[in-house]
Amino acid sequence: MKIIETFLSIQGEGINSGLPTFFVRLEGCNLRCSYCDTKYSFSGGHEMSIDNILSKIIKEGAGFNLICITGGEPLINKEIPQLLSALIKKGYMIDIETNGSVLINRFPNSKNILYSLDIKCPSSGMSEKMEFKNLDLLKKKDQVKFIIGNYDDFIYSKNIVLKFKLIQNTNVIFSPIDGVNADKLVRWILKEKLNVRVGLQIHKVIWKSEKEELMLIDSK
Repeated sequence: MKIIETFLSIQGEGINSGLPTFFVRLEGCNLRCSYCDTKYSFSGGHEMSIDNILSKIIKEGAGFNLICITGGEPLINKEIPQLLSALIKKGYMIDIETNGSVLINRFPNSKNILYSLDIKCPSSGMSEKMEFKNLDLLKKKDQVKFIIGNYDDFIYSKNIVLKFKLIQNTNVIFSPIDGVNADKLVRWILKEKLNVRVGLQIHKVIWKSEKEELMLIDSK
């Protein structure tokens, strides 16, 4: 499979935020969100076998048990079921970051896997691409994230949360993107009495860029 990069860092968002995590970023994405911060993942990856990926995880992620499979969109890779099965056999806990457009019921349902599902709001330009059947497939251990660009995005997200009873069924996270201050988002949530988490991308607080993150880790 084609891999863009692998690296050891901390999980920067979601319910595992702050935990040491080994990241495997796969090549390719079927969406083109307006605010995408990983456009470099669309192409340019290098071939790695599943055995090579496992060897790299064991060597460079020694002592840590959390793996994040990300992209782009990792679930469009044909070899992803085999990679997940191999990681599960090794006892790893896995976060899969998926963009909400691919049905997750075709992939392993394991206690070791946390599906981190994005729902793209209108400001992304990709809201029509969402596969809402996924929302009925999420478990208590999983999470759904809404990336909020403006008040219209907030109302859009709130309506989906209520329609699908997401608060009762899974972890719900609202995160601001550039152009929306976190304090505004918090005020909207409190005003609407919406019992969801506010998530900030802490890796972007610690490091100004992902390249800087990688350089700092490699320099230790």
